[in-house]
Amino acid sequence: MSKFSCLVNKQLIETIVSSSSLVNFSRNLTPKQNFLFSHPRVISSSRCFCSIPWPGYDDVGGMGKQTAQIRELVDLPLRRPHVFALMGVKPPKGILLYGPPGTGKTLIARAVAKETGAFFYCINGPELTSSYYGQIEYNLRMAFEEAEVNAPSIIFIDEIDSIAPNRDKTHGEAEKRVVAQLLTFMDGLRSRAHVVVMGATNRLNSIDPALRRCGRFDREIYIGVPDQVELERISKDTHGYVGADLAALCTEAALQCIREKMDLVDFMDDPRILNSMYITNEHFHTSLRKTNPSTLRETSVEVPKVSWEDIGGLDTVKRELQETVQYPVEYPEMFKKFRMSPSKGVLFYGPPGCGKTLLAKAIANECQANFISIKGPELLTMWFGDSEANVRGIFDKARQSAPCILFFDELDSIATQRGNSVGDAGGAGDRVLNQLLTEMDGVNAKNTVFIIGATNRPDVIDPALLRPGRLDQLVYIPLPDEASRLQIFKARLRRSPVSKHVDIQVLAKHTESFSGADITEICQRACKYAIRENIEKVIERKNKIKDYPVVMEEEGVEDEVPEITAAHFEESMKYARRSVSDGDIHKYQAFAQTLQQSRGFGSEFRF
Repeated sequence: MSKFSCLVNKQLIETIVSSSSLVNFSRNLTPKQNFLFSHPRVISSSRCFCSIPWPGYDDVGGMGKQTAQIRELVDLPLRRPHVFALMGVKPPKGILLYGPPGTGKTLIARAVAKETGAFFYCINGPELTSSYYGQIEYNLRMAFEEAEVNAPSIIFIDEIDSIAPNRDKTHGEAEKRVVAQLLTFMDGLRSRAHVVVMGATNRLNSIDPALRRCGRFDREIYIGVPDQVELERISKDTHGYVGADLAALCTEAALQCIREKMDLVDFMDDPRILNSMYITNEHFHTSLRKTNPSTLRETSVEVPKVSWEDIGGLDTVKRELQETVQYPVEYPEMFKKFRMSPSKGVLFYGPPGCGKTLLAKAIANECQANFISIKGPELLTMWFGDSEANVRGIFDKARQSAPCILFFDELDSIATQRGNSVGDAGGAGDRVLNQLLTEMDGVNAKNTVFIIGATNRPDVIDPALLRPGRLDQLVYIPLPDEASRLQIFKARLRRSPVSKHVDIQVLAKHTESFSGADITEICQRACKYAIRENIEKVIERKNKIKDYPVVMEEEGVEDEVPEITAAHFEESMKYARRSVSDGDIHKYQAFAQTLQQSRGFGSEFRF
């Protein structure tokens, strides 16, 4: 028994029939539209048929450019072949659709088949596999023969990489025979046969190169993640979502709406309740927190919940970050107006604990961009070539989830000056850096991918990484001054109950040369002392209740430690320590001054 799909008068007919059997669809076809199906593939022993509407071009959203290309390459040759004959050129034989899973490759192929009214023969690559010698080649031959008999027709091979792998990288003779047979069939398609072969894959580089030359799969069309313009009708908060993800999001929003009515008794029987059910923006916002883009599930991608209010001080740095990262996302028309490409990257350097990572998260939250954080050592592996592949994979994920901020923490661990790596006999460090430079050059303005690096050893970073066009904005994150320390204390304590007798101004004055992390430690330690005292009071009260239950009941319950007091901060300051020495501070300041002198004219330049 075999399963077939075909279109007659733009209506899908799916059926499971036995080999070489004549099936007369009297309810759907005229006597002249009987088809002879012959295929040895055993799918099921049952026999049935059904009629299901297929999607058209209007049902394929967010892919206007790709749909227009495919219409030129498939629709025109099948509907108006005389145009190509008049021009003296041969129409394309094959089109290869590639891209991440769920982006709509199969959907487009079905839409083309419906709009053209062509015979549609769908081959699922993994289903062709067989344990019998020569069975796969026979199945392919029968598919191509039927397509030519029922021309104009479209042969769609889904997951084509499963039956046409690269012959240089496979050791099985059966796979090599299948690839050779497929090449022969595609070469054997006559230019006037009115048969177009479409393939779909999400592993383009796994396909044999011979299939990708002109005369076979003439065109390769990337079906990627929809960009911002195509998502305007849906939402601006679905960066990195493909078509299948958006469908899942809509389903989740509908389920969220149903859950709200589940507590009502017999809500399904009450027409008033049913008529009042509708999906709101709140349902979509709730669903967005529960769903993740399928293209990004292998990588930890988040939109941080850190705002500018959580970061004390650094007003100049915040302004520079807004101009570099936030403005290109929120005001792209301004950059188009002045024909200006935004900066690709920023390097934060300075003492540890001054808020470099926090700044990167805050700017990602402010412009609602995805945030991918990578620790430099995480990219390095012991296997040859794996580290470079990790770098490529990270940048691919960032492009798919654009707008995205790619944050490299401890950048000095993978971007040291080339040739100076001690003990790196295989040159792995240099190869990783070269790959990083290549990927940075491949990030264009349209991708809206911003790279932020952070290091506390800027002197060892390779100079090629710091040239204009890569990490061209160098931002020094210094230790906070007194005004900044005051803002840091306020930011850290704004959600905590603090006694009015605590003078934060005095705390800021006595923490000179303390980093933001050191100040956070002081606040956490004071909070810990308040919690400790509170727990001790609770335990003491429980013990008194055991001994004097009547007396304690009359006194009532009172919160004896309702807030963090000055005594808690005094105790915390006894253990406060600086994490950055004076020598380190002078070193960072000297580097920043040298960099500024080498990169600018200062106040000497005038028109």
